[in-house]
Amino acid sequence: MDFWKVGFVGLLCAASVFAIGAVELGRHQPTERISGSAGDVLEDDPVGRLKVFVYELPSKYNKKILQKDPRCLTHMFAAEIFMHRFLLSSPVRTLNPEEADWFYTPVYTTCDLTPNGLPLPFKSPRMMRSAIQLISSNWPYWNRTEGADHFFVTPHDFGACFHYLEEKAIERGILPLLQRATLVQTFGQRNHVCLKEGSITIPPYAPPQKMHAHLIPEKTPRSIFVYFRGLFYDVGNDPEGGYYARGARAAVWENFKNNPLFDISTEHPTTYYEDMQRAVFCLCPLGWAPWSPRLVEAVIFGCIPVIIADDIVLPFADAIPWEEIGVFVDEKDVPQLDTILTSIPPEVILRKQRLLANPSMKQAMLFPQPVQPGDAFHQVLNGLARKLPHDRSIFLKPGEKVLNWTAGPVGDLKPW
Repeated sequence: MDFWKVGFVGLLCAASVFAIGAVELGRHQPTERISGSAGDVLEDDPVGRLKVFVYELPSKYNKKILQKDPRCLTHMFAAEIFMHRFLLSSPVRTLNPEEADWFYTPVYTTCDLTPNGLPLPFKSPRMMRSAIQLISSNWPYWNRTEGADHFFVTPHDFGACFHYLEEKAIERGILPLLQRATLVQTFGQRNHVCLKEGSITIPPYAPPQKMHAHLIPEKTPRSIFVYFRGLFYDVGNDPEGGYYARGARAAVWENFKNNPLFDISTEHPTTYYEDMQRAVFCLCPLGWAPWSPRLVEAVIFGCIPVIIADDIVLPFADAIPWEEIGVFVDEKDVPQLDTILTSIPPEVILRKQRLLANPSMKQAMLFPQPVQPGDAFHQVLNGLARKLPHDRSIFLKPGEKVLNWTAGPVGDLKPW
């Protein structure tokens, strides 16, 4: 396979020949507005369409946890913290619970980190149960619906199943007390016990200021065809191999480690963000869970995301046209990845780049400080607003109970 570079990046696929230089694929692309209802949804303004009451919980559920470990502000699960801060000063907040459409319980269930900075979910169910017990005892609003007009941010690997291993998460299932609530979570996979109907799938947190600090000139050519940095095998948790990422990452490495079109490695260079801005395609394979921050990074840096995660439910799918901006590859087809990508016509690639250059697309993937119109905070509110008005059937009769407070693993029932 011939591979050559000139002053700009282009593609021309003919038989088994890959040549660079035919069509310019630089970073400086004109933008294209998202057509149809998706574009309208993306630009919706939720202010005036809903009111949210924020429960005031003892600081042990949120602020004290963060004070104990400030690293929680920068890890990929930090949306739960920033969503709380946003709502406290948001114009949709109401101090009168009687006029609220939605109720929010600020619990930082992912802010229990190992020395390596990985969240430990084992206390999360007890913490969440404790918070729900508190609000149901001190306010009447939970008991009216048993949580059907409440939402919770649960950005764990497998959402409110509260485990980082899929097998264990499936075994646990969603915390029983959250069965009627709306879950705002990063995890999304069709026909999975950890994704309940009506959930709002959000992007993982990626630090906006850090990414902005690594922007390179817009006219820098995209001289890397395929880019990926990350694990291919998780020897520590999957010593026999084949279980991690359902074997998809291992297949990427085994098939393309020596392919000149693929810049892939386990090393994470200081130029990681810059390299993504020099790439045409960025691989976004599943890991232990189907989602990762690479998806956010690819969109922000205009690198076409190659999504390798069967049945994934992507963030704000009613607002972001993922099929138009990304490339979906079935896990079983990873060995044909080079053929799939080199077969995409240059004009299709150029259109994906134009869509990715749309500022509203990038904004929707970020939780910025300060907040910006159309950002991920507002997309969450849009999702909640579209669920209104609540159906009257969510309100229970006096004394009626639906949820089983003693269901779930015995360990979850211990006091927190």
